[in-house]
Amino acid sequence: MAQASGRQAVDESTLRLNFESIMPNPNLSTFSPAELVPSSQTERTRFGRDVIAGLRQEARRLSPKYFYDVAGSALFDRICELPEYYPTRTEIGILRDNAKAIAEVVGPNAEVVEFGAGSLTKIRLLFDAFAAGEAPLRYMPVDISGEHLHMAARRLQAEYPALQIQPVVADYTMPLILPKAAADSGKRVGFFPGSSLGNFQPDEALEFLRLAARLLQGGGLLVGVDLVKEPAVLHAAYNDDQGVTAAFNLNLLRRMNAELAADFDLNGFAHYAFYQAARQRVEMHLVSKLRQTVRIGEERFDFAEGDSILTEESHKFTVDSFRALAAAAGFSPGPVWIDEQRLFSVHWLVVR
Repeated sequence: MAQASGRQAVDESTLRLNFESIMPNPNLSTFSPAELVPSSQTERTRFGRDVIAGLRQEARRLSPKYFYDVAGSALFDRICELPEYYPTRTEIGILRDNAKAIAEVVGPNAEVVEFGAGSLTKIRLLFDAFAAGEAPLRYMPVDISGEHLHMAARRLQAEYPALQIQPVVADYTMPLILPKAAADSGKRVGFFPGSSLGNFQPDEALEFLRLAARLLQGGGLLVGVDLVKEPAVLHAAYNDDQGVTAAFNLNLLRRMNAELAADFDLNGFAHYAFYQAARQRVEMHLVSKLRQTVRIGEERFDFAEGDSILTEESHKFTVDSFRALAAAAGFSPGPVWIDEQRLFSVHWLVVR
């Protein structure tokens, strides 16, 4: 466990061990995420454009959506299994314990749109809760990582052969065009688990919820929301003893090296995560350990010792503050389900 400062340096050998544990027999001397499943040219271009823009800012920052290449997605799956990382198991417990009640508010024959679908694990709890003849008719998982999404969708289709599964490779924070609802379908329902909404800035969270309300006319949104809690719990969740979160953070540098012709030295940066109580958010950074210059193609970026790149902000909410945000976006807040320790919440929102 990192000390109270929250800084956790992870060298290349530690990162390689984490990759070795998630990938089948990688050649670690040449391994890169892009070699497993190359990103499309369109994704690579968007990725590069956003990286350059983020690193040109005075306070450098990168979007957390770019954590999730194939290797990053696999590392995040490992994070979700860590003893320190409470959100996934707590949310799964809430969904499992309240699955029948959730199925009732969703209603029969729904069309389910999952934003930032990832590994499609939690949606299974929802599908299994419906009575015979009332299960969702169509499922549209939306994710920016196309390769990971299609692999997960194929596995899900094998488990639910009667379900229409239509993966949508897209940035769910941008306006989406979805297929028209089938004539015999029920409500169009959004599913946004995992507290991902907390990664947005407050104005971005409001805009996303407004976008979701427009997409889900006549339906609703089921959303996971991480709650304000004891800072020590949050610190531990982002600074695990095994260094998996650090490897996940540093993988973003590896991805830029592989896909953008960058030359980041992974030994030259350290994972650093801490909770800002006054702003009710966790910040995750990559901190330069020395004075150095990084090249991305023809671009040059100078780092002094201690300079950082902000890679993630995770805002926490109270139940009341989230319900107020949802109401401002055009939803009528409905039932909310919370675990006994009040670590996490799942909200049902109805489009007004």
